[in-house]
Amino acid sequence: MKKFSILILSVTIGFLCLSCEKILDKEDDNELKGDQSPMGEIGATVSSSSAEIAGVSDFSAVVSKLEGGVSSYTASAKVTNTLLKNMVANFPGVTINGDNVTITDMKIQQTKEGIKSHTGPGAGVLVKYDSKVGDTYPIGKTGKERKVVSKTGVDDYPYGFFLIKTIQVEMEPLDMKGGGVEKFTYIANHRFGLVGVKVDFDDATSVTFPVYSSTEN
Repeated sequence: MKKFSILILSVTIGFLCLSCEKILDKEDDNELKGDQSPMGEIGATVSSSSAEIAGVSDFSAVVSKLEGGVSSYTASAKVTNTLLKNMVANFPGVTINGDNVTITDMKIQQTKEGIKSHTGPGAGVLVKYDSKVGDTYPIGKTGKERKVVSKTGVDDYPYGFFLIKTIQVEMEPLDMKGGGVEKFTYIANHRFGLVGVKVDFDDATSVTFPVYSSTEN
């Protein structure tokens, strides 16, 4: 199994890198402003496809705590690949019971301005809805950036039974080797928040994980 399997699971649970690194200071230069989004309030849920994608299915997450505008999520997914489960078994916050994988204390900030991760080396703004193509967001202290690559302003992205406008933000893997992954793309909408995560592999294939929230801005 290629190393990209572990990255697929991380993306599916909305978190690029599970680690013991400290949460970013609130006074960094990567602030997220705006009113609190209902999507980050206690009890709000996030889910993906029930169909298996790259060995992962039935992903769901719920906000268990909201402090200082930062939500703590508890997530779970069904993972059928034994090697993949073994690879994530010793990660902080991960519990494995058969094919069921759970992760606790994912810290994400959601406001009506955008979405920001607050934990690990991938911490930083994922998207700001009013950004323009070409805008960038720093990723922690890695020296890397996420970049806005698309914002058509047209209802052209399939979401459920209708089409929506999206803003798309790309980033390269934090690992220099990539683990078989060429890039990640966050797909978001000002009303529905994060609606998808696309993973492009270095063999020219790709997979997109749909993301559905129980609430909206």
